[in-house]
Amino acid sequence: MPSAALIKRSLVDQALEQLRERIGQGQWQLGERLPTEPELAQELGISRNTVREAMRILAFTGLVEVRQGDGSYLRGRADPFDALKAMSGCTLEHARETRRIIEVEAIMLAAERRTEQDLAELRTALEHSGAHYHYDLERYIACDMVFHQRLVDAAHNPMLSQLYRYFSQVVAESLRRVLAPEQRPQEVFDLHVQMVDALEARHTALAAQLCRALIDNRPAH
Repeated sequence: MPSAALIKRSLVDQALEQLRERIGQGQWQLGERLPTEPELAQELGISRNTVREAMRILAFTGLVEVRQGDGSYLRGRADPFDALKAMSGCTLEHARETRRIIEVEAIMLAAERRTEQDLAELRTALEHSGAHYHYDLERYIACDMVFHQRLVDAAHNPMLSQLYRYFSQVVAESLRRVLAPEQRPQEVFDLHVQMVDALEARHTALAAQLCRALIDNRPAH
């Protein structure tokens, strides 16, 4: 017999599906105040608690803005969960193309904007990932994701940083597919070190070149 938690989760999921469908169909205009929780509960045929939980999730994803004492307003129509589903099914080449767009642009900005703290955090992340590179692939990938997020963060563009957080799981999966379980080439890891050196020297062109080489899994020229 299913637990109460599973039943509640299922009801919330159903409420979310119905609300997202209405948002996608344009039932409410951007900036429009949404019906109250009691009104939505009656319309959807569910409890107010279920509506409240669904609205919290929509607020977390940015589709809805909850204004205390005033109600909920529609903020957007593009659901980030749809983007995540699309990213999970992308090919290796699609992942590479997207990484080039995000990471190469980010590293060029980072070469201009990086701080001493950014460099210190990048070198610390490198130290952690380097300790696992030739040994534990999963632990290396987890540490490498921290390095790449720090790299994008060094561009000091909050939108780029948030976009990369959504995309990082696709990057992690692509690494699992291109890195051998054993005998990983040292020159691939060395590209990370050279990228940080280029950032420290504020050498924008070299940093971009090294980043492209890393993404394409080839030596830099």
